Amino acid sequence: MAKKVTVIKAAKEQKHTQEERRLKVCGYARVSTGSQAQATSYTAQVEYYTEKIESNPLWEFAGVYADEGISGTNVKHRDEFQMMISDCEDGNIDLILTKSITRFARNTVECIQTIRKLKEIGVGIYFEKENIDTGTLTSELMVSVSGALAQQESISISQNLKIAWRRMMAAGDFVTTNPPFGYELVDGCGLRIKESEADIVRWIFASYLDGISTREIAKSLTERGILTTEGNAVWNPRSVQLILDNEKYKGDTFTLKRYTTNQFPFAVKRNHGEVDQYYIENSHPAIINTDTFERVQKLKERRTRKRQLDKQDSPLRGKMACGVCGTALMRRTTGKGLISWVCRKHDENAADCPVGRIPETEIYAAFVRMYNKIRANADIVLKPALTQLDDLERALQRENPAMLEINRAIAQVAEQSHNISKLQTAGLLDADACAAKLSSIQIKLTQLRRERRRLLEHDDIEDAISRLHQTADTIKSGPEQLDTFDESLFEELVERIIAESQTCIRFRLWGGVELTEEVRRAKR
Repeated sequence: MAKKVTVIKAAKEQKHTQEERRLKVCGYARVSTGSQAQATSYTAQVEYYTEKIESNPLWEFAGVYADEGISGTNVKHRDEFQMMISDCEDGNIDLILTKSITRFARNTVECIQTIRKLKEIGVGIYFEKENIDTGTLTSELMVSVSGALAQQESISISQNLKIAWRRMMAAGDFVTTNPPFGYELVDGCGLRIKESEADIVRWIFASYLDGISTREIAKSLTERGILTTEGNAVWNPRSVQLILDNEKYKGDTFTLKRYTTNQFPFAVKRNHGEVDQYYIENSHPAIINTDTFERVQKLKERRTRKRQLDKQDSPLRGKMACGVCGTALMRRTTGKGLISWVCRKHDENAADCPVGRIPETEIYAAFVRMYNKIRANADIVLKPALTQLDDLERALQRENPAMLEINRAIAQVAEQSHNISKLQTAGLLDADACAAKLSSIQIKLTQLRRERRRLLEHDDIEDAISRLHQTADTIKSGPEQLDTFDESLFEELVERIIAESQTCIRFRLWGGVELTEEVRRAKR
């Protein structure tokens, strides 16, 4: 029997969402450096998107998000970008306008992931230069191709910069683009002493020579409310140690201690002889004289040797706790010199707690295994925890009435900027007056954004985020493979060790991440 097909004609003409309601449209702008020229470009982009959106009757202005002085190779370091994505998820944005794919991202994978993520919730992106609308069915292939070209551009720029920098190093001209604590940049890459911080550097060196430990120095700096170069409120011994080790404080520069790989996405690795290094003497003004710096290095060596010789001293002291009863673990030494840790209750009466003796050497070995695992899988282990904390931070931001008020104030200031530009265009305000007013508005906008960041500093969350970032930095800068126990690395990473049993311990890292490791008994 032959098949019969009946066509049921459509009764209504399809209407695009754009015709049914006004789209909530925002602009996204990004400039790559902090130069004056780029600052002007930044202001121009904000004004451009504000006018473009408000002039379209089918669009509703949803704001302009702009990141200043931040590379496009990784989206996680762009605060405004992340806030824009969050507003998209909250239903406050339907369409994003941006200049080009290179302004949006130079990492093809992250670009495509973001596009797909936004497309799933009904948010489109329009790339003006490429004339690509991600709301169309055929755009993703075009974005992939354009993104790949942008990625290749990033690689080319990176390679050219490397060549230029190394030429400068060989000539003794290059210093740094990231000034250490106590210095500020001058003329793009030179160093100039920042006296307000230099006094703290001198105090750190003097305190260490007076016998104060790096842990005590870090605690004092935290209590005094002094911020690190990265803006962290919490100092750790590693931060102090890096200052004491840095030859820049005696006026010299040892370049390329770490290097950036040629493969994309770029990775920073410790230089073990893979690329040439340069030591430049008298490259910039010194904060610490050479004699003081050398005395600190010799004292560090003596303290390290003393710790190694002092068998009674243990980095585990004060960090060991019983996971069964909560009691602290005690250090015990047998007549044969074997050192172990045991639950205090078990030591007094074995029936009160099952957690018996755990050899100290096996705890050290467990730490080495734990470190090597997390070093090889840092993104898998630490990234979810950082993401969760960041999400919680953003959620608190959205629920904070003061934050809502700050966001409204930012929107008002942006509108003032737009109105001033309109007055200039109409010939009612001369260029000099316009520039002065826009400069004043930009200062106000910076203050408001600084206040917004301050409101985000919820004590517990901010502290956890800061500590976890420091943990991640310590792991990233640490050795790729650990063969023996490293006391300094242990102190920087481990807040607590919980003994679940004689064969299982749990390492709690600074920032809250916990990792369980088996205790392997040595074969007798």
